[in-house]
Amino acid sequence: MARAQQIGVVIGLAIVAALTMLRADDPGIFKLIRGVTFDEYQRLLPRSFEPMPVRVVDIDEASLREFGQWPWPRDRLALLVDRLSQMGAAAIAFDVLFAEPDRLSPRTVVREVAGVDPLLAEKLPDNDEIFAGSIAGKPVVLGFGLSNEGSYRPPVKAGFAFTGESPISAPPVLRASTPLRPQLEANAAGLGHISLNPGNPSPVVRAVPLFLTDGEQLYPNLAIEALRVAQGVSTYVLSGAPDRAGIMTSAKIGDFVVPLTAVGELWLYVTPDRAERYISARQVLSGTGASPDVAAAINGSVIFVGTSAAGLQDIRVTALGENVPGVSLHAQAVEQILSGQFLSRPDWADGLEILTIAVLGCLLVVITTFVSPAVALVCGLLITAMALVASWLSFLHAGLLLDPLAPIVSGSITHFAATSFRILVIDRERREVRRAFGHYLSPSLLHRIEHNRDALRLGGDDRELTVMFVDVRNFTEMSERLAPTDVVAFLNTLLDALSRHVVANEGTLDKFIGDSIMAFWNAPVDVADHEAKAVRTALAMRETLVELNASDAFGFGPDQEVGIGIGIHTGIACVGNMGAKTRFNYSAVGDAVNVAARIESSCKEVGFDILISDSTARSVKGMALIDAGAIPLKGKSSRTKILAVLGDEQVAASREFAALNAVHRQLMQALHSHSKNTRKLMDTAKLRADEVLGGLVEFYRRIPSRTGHFRELSAGNEKSAADAEK
Repeated sequence: MARAQQIGVVIGLAIVAALTMLRADDPGIFKLIRGVTFDEYQRLLPRSFEPMPVRVVDIDEASLREFGQWPWPRDRLALLVDRLSQMGAAAIAFDVLFAEPDRLSPRTVVREVAGVDPLLAEKLPDNDEIFAGSIAGKPVVLGFGLSNEGSYRPPVKAGFAFTGESPISAPPVLRASTPLRPQLEANAAGLGHISLNPGNPSPVVRAVPLFLTDGEQLYPNLAIEALRVAQGVSTYVLSGAPDRAGIMTSAKIGDFVVPLTAVGELWLYVTPDRAERYISARQVLSGTGASPDVAAAINGSVIFVGTSAAGLQDIRVTALGENVPGVSLHAQAVEQILSGQFLSRPDWADGLEILTIAVLGCLLVVITTFVSPAVALVCGLLITAMALVASWLSFLHAGLLLDPLAPIVSGSITHFAATSFRILVIDRERREVRRAFGHYLSPSLLHRIEHNRDALRLGGDDRELTVMFVDVRNFTEMSERLAPTDVVAFLNTLLDALSRHVVANEGTLDKFIGDSIMAFWNAPVDVADHEAKAVRTALAMRETLVELNASDAFGFGPDQEVGIGIGIHTGIACVGNMGAKTRFNYSAVGDAVNVAARIESSCKEVGFDILISDSTARSVKGMALIDAGAIPLKGKSSRTKILAVLGDEQVAASREFAALNAVHRQLMQALHSHSKNTRKLMDTAKLRADEVLGGLVEFYRRIPSRTGHFRELSAGNEKSAADAEK
């Protein structure tokens, strides 16, 4: 395993550990996302509405128009209880608080009138007494609310039995409640809290606490208390965990067993709100009596009395996104229990999700680190799909609420982090490669290689190259006079200055061989006008060397100048990775390379610093070139035509070069024809050469010893020279 991969695995596992601990802590954002996910499941597959013996007697807008604003006098509520009882209601549960005396009671009203005899007021009826008398002996359940003040707790009308460890500390805490009127509290068959989601900031009611606790006593909610009273049972049987106190698993209410969360909540599995669930209070209180349909609906049903009037502000949001009266959720809770269709989030769900995050996270880290990003992405998508499908099937077939998003989000974060690290590492390695190749290739070539997948093909490729060799003149003698450290300093200064021009002109630095440089053009990618760029590189090297000598950059003193020889040839060579499997170089080999090296070595004999072959000269148009003869090369059956490079297009356009070129051509003809005028032409050429380039005088001084290089020129070579001059 590479070090980068080891670091990637460690970082990935650290992220997985952090996400696992975060999920174990279960922050609010996770709960919110989980709740929204379960809402979507219910919207996709809500509980089907089935006629159940559960109804809501609704104090709706029509009832308020007929009987006046709320609150109604309690003698009217007494009449409502009597009517419902007469029609055979199994239980009557009020989602209404009766914490204060009835202000509309005749006795209360008269007492507030100044000057009225108190004895007279005592003889008048009291609505609270009327209401208390009405509910006595009837299956009436009253609701109580939660309070942040005081310490009052209502009496409990039912008993509790436990199996397993005691779950009494599991439910939400009841600190205090709103006191009911004493006579109402005493006469009610049951008391239940009406809070739907105490302590939960979410406006959506997803789960209802069926019990509250003060640490010593449990208090049921309105829905299950109504169900208990309707069945005529006196005891709740609660199941706790077999080996751990403070956990609820289920509640048995008469004939019905209700699965609960660990804190005693019932997950609501709601239906879309239906008109069939509601009966207007106006219909029950009608002076002509309730209709047969209404009486039939009430007979044997659990009745919840509440309000849907908007002004009374008892509107809640369901998992389906509907705004419904709060009383209807109590009714739906009982409907759900009667239907046996439950949603369950078992106590092991959190552990399973935490374990899933850890296992899938580790798996994604390994996959992302050791396989391609594309395969890792596919695996991540498959894991996401599997989590979603498993969660949906659990909901569809078993009513289990298993959160798919926590593992998916955690897995996505892990995958993103691991992939980002991998990309950063790869990008860093690419930058390192770029820096390394930047010593050998120009920025433009690097850009083309990076953005063209086919531009860099390694492994041996025959292609036309322009090859250059550069060598220091008299380096052996120079090194004998210098200390080794001074030799290294000299070479570093010179080779660094010269090699910059190769890169600047889109060339490739092949290698440094002692005091020599090998470079080539047109590989690893195609380079337009590579012959001209190689020649321009040579001219730039010449100018740089002049500047180095003038500034005494080598510290040899003004009397000792450094000279170089440059040979350039264009031809077919094999270029690619060469060497062993574990260590290789990108280089070029072949006849073109050998020819360029031998042309460079001929600079000493020719007496000039830049020589190019005829094959290079044919592609270099407009530069100042002169014929340098045809030299024999080892291994070649024929001589190789070479030309001396005097300068660029500006030099070629000068009068001085035109004059020299004219004399030089006459000299070439004289040498070829063995003319007696050769000596005179050579003297004239020396004079003209000094006006063009100082180093060219030595070139003409050496011609007498090289006459054989000129007299054996073929007609084809003469034509090539003329073409190069053009």
